[in-house]
Amino acid sequence: MEDSEQIETMQSEEIAKLPRKRFFRQRAHANPFSDHDLIYPLKPSEMDWSPFYPKYFSSDSKESTKKVEIIDVGCGYGGLLVALAPLFPDQLILGMEIRTKVEDYVKKRIDALRAQNKNDLYQNISVMRMNAMKFLPNFFEPGQLSKMFFLFPDPHFKRKKHKNRIISPNLLSEYAYLLKVGGILYTATDVKELHEWMVEKCDAHPLFERIPDEELSNDPCIRCILNETEEGKKVARNKGDKYFAVYRRIEDPDE
Repeated sequence: MEDSEQIETMQSEEIAKLPRKRFFRQRAHANPFSDHDLIYPLKPSEMDWSPFYPKYFSSDSKESTKKVEIIDVGCGYGGLLVALAPLFPDQLILGMEIRTKVEDYVKKRIDALRAQNKNDLYQNISVMRMNAMKFLPNFFEPGQLSKMFFLFPDPHFKRKKHKNRIISPNLLSEYAYLLKVGGILYTATDVKELHEWMVEKCDAHPLFERIPDEELSNDPCIRCILNETEEGKKVARNKGDKYFAVYRRIEDPDE
């Protein structure tokens, strides 16, 4: 075998190795109002998605018939992304994570899973370093998204920090702008007070209606939320409680 072929083989084998989480640990809290030196397009049409989903883009074009439809805001170490990939093989799914090391871990995890699976599995998921509280409209068009996940977010316990919570009246209006009518917003946490806060804000918003828990028994996303995310597994190990609430984007009653 030629030296170049050996090097290429070794590189492929290295990519296919799943990263070790212990080398990518980073504190759980990040100030969403800080300057994180993020790169973002001025508008959705200027976003180049080809590095994120190379299977769906030709080598000489940034255009694709597919657009991101599902996002996991604050995706952590990517457990939900990996679980959703085979459930929605025809939809592009994006994880968003503000912490540099954690985003790097998820990227390496996805690269390894893609290398291990030659049947195109995991080609539909990707990750981006992103501050969702500031820049979502820069990436997505109105009504583009079908599902949004907000799972085990930072509780920001102190009252003066409540403005940092990822679910708020103003942000819910932004999420409604990006979700198509009929789109679904998922929330989950192990903090009862935060759960009650999120339910209160979502219940009060005119563009969302809660889906009764009994209607969610056939929704495979609920199992993923509670059992496949790293935080969900951690809560289970500690024998803690998990709370979830799911909302549907409805028509604007004033239109």
